[in-house]
Amino acid sequence: MKTILTGFLLGLMAVTPAMSAAPETPQQRNARMAWWRDAKFGMFIHWGVYAVPAGTYRGEQIPRIGEWIMLNAKIPVAEYRAFARQFNPVKYDPNAWAALAKEAGMKYIVITAKHHDGFALFPSDVTDWDIANATPYGKDLIGPLAKASRRQGLKFGTYYSQAQDWTHPGGAKSRHKEGEGWDEAHKGSFDDYLRTIAIPQTREILTRIKPDILWWDTPAWMTTERAKPLHDLIALRPGLITNNRLGGDFKGDTETPEQHIPATGFKDRDWETCMTMNDTWGYKSYDQNWKSTEVLIRNLVDIVSKGGNYLLNVGPTAEGEIPAPSIQRLKEIGAWMKRNGESIYGTTASPFARLTWGRCTKKIGRSGGTLYLHVFDWPSDGQLVVPGLRNRVTSARLLATKAKLNAAANNGDVALTVPAQAPDAHVSVIELRYSGPLEVERRLPQPQSDGKIVLGAEWADIHNSLRAHARLEGKGANAKVTQWDSHESRLSWNFMANKPGVYTVTAEISGKGGGGLNLVLDKASVSVNVPAVAVGDRRQIRLGTVTIPSAGECVLELKPAPKNWTGFDLHGLTLSP
Repeated sequence: MKTILTGFLLGLMAVTPAMSAAPETPQQRNARMAWWRDAKFGMFIHWGVYAVPAGTYRGEQIPRIGEWIMLNAKIPVAEYRAFARQFNPVKYDPNAWAALAKEAGMKYIVITAKHHDGFALFPSDVTDWDIANATPYGKDLIGPLAKASRRQGLKFGTYYSQAQDWTHPGGAKSRHKEGEGWDEAHKGSFDDYLRTIAIPQTREILTRIKPDILWWDTPAWMTTERAKPLHDLIALRPGLITNNRLGGDFKGDTETPEQHIPATGFKDRDWETCMTMNDTWGYKSYDQNWKSTEVLIRNLVDIVSKGGNYLLNVGPTAEGEIPAPSIQRLKEIGAWMKRNGESIYGTTASPFARLTWGRCTKKIGRSGGTLYLHVFDWPSDGQLVVPGLRNRVTSARLLATKAKLNAAANNGDVALTVPAQAPDAHVSVIELRYSGPLEVERRLPQPQSDGKIVLGAEWADIHNSLRAHARLEGKGANAKVTQWDSHESRLSWNFMANKPGVYTVTAEISGKGGGGLNLVLDKASVSVNVPAVAVGDRRQIRLGTVTIPSAGECVLELKPAPKNWTGFDLHGLTLSP
């Protein structure tokens, strides 16, 4: 009885170690987050039993992402567990994986220790649904990768699905009810699942693997009371960084936009965009819709210029191989990072409101600093204008070749003379050093001489949800927001007004879509219906009127109505007094 009681008390202490911990000061938080903020680039690895069916079940290609095949195909638990007998990653080489991440310029790795199918890639004492007991491989997959990563100087993180588990009773959920799924084997108590699986497995991860990052996923059904025992375990691993997906009232350290880049980042939160290279996280044998290396590099630059990190995914096969297209792209990104990594690591967000030719990152020192100009569209006339930079430029050069450039002040801007050819095929970087405290005039669209305010598509901030894919195409007069077919995409423009007044808003559109749309300015909203017509040419439509309450910076938003939105291509707006 004494032994049992002692064990119970020790277990209770392990569950609630954070109760006596002093609140973290801002200085302590900054010290804890410092390596992560400097790192900017990490590898996400989605790997598990779902790599065996590889997107196909009973001869049918199952739509959507590969690691959700058990739910999407409604595979019974017993049938899905049988796939584990074919999960034998004999080609797995953790040293090669870690070396590849380092070669790509990544600074940390996060791998799925347990995904929603409930399968653990590490030996777990609380279940036999793990790599040691359910597969012919029979050995730990996580520990060797953690060691290999740390030998390469990389930080190591584990993803853990705490609130969804489609194998252990009580962990599956129907759309409206916890503890039920599509199989009788799913039925059980969600609280029992948390107590017997999620909490002890999290303790195993934190005490055995000792990760630097714990990446929770899906907070469904997680009340504050349910999440607290998991949150309290964090104290077992001092310095741990967690994300915002635990649930309850626990916000964690980082925001986690998925498959999209927030238009303006997060002003007061650390954040990390996670994204796939093709259309799936877990391996699907037939998904060949790979993003180009240029797109991946520009995503990295875009994210870092807005103050975030980029967590880029690979989905290995059941044999333990990272697909060749992923390897090729990572090596090509690494080659770019060797030349230009200085413009990524340890930088902070751009000081400019908008750069039509690319993005900017910065490093600020005591008596000056460095701007890294990432040029997507190399100027054909040999002149690159840095708008609103008031500082004295002390030097300018191409980062990849070290070739010096001429910089001259020009009506409140800085004009750089650049060679005819871009030094890099994907993104060319200019290192611009300046003296004094950074001073940038915020350049935004302003009223013309006739009082009209023209808001081109290039100036739009596109706010997408996970399921929305609106994007900017073209530039200048040919720019347009396209693929705006989801009501979960909204657009916004920041602009300057020189006086209050009532303005008529006209949109230039093309395509045949339409639907309900809300114009929002200074918290006032106007509803309008845009009729869908079969005309594909560009045309002007009147959206309604808005009131600018005072001179100064304003924000105008277009928010589609949720029910009848079919969308159109938007070339820009004009506000007429």
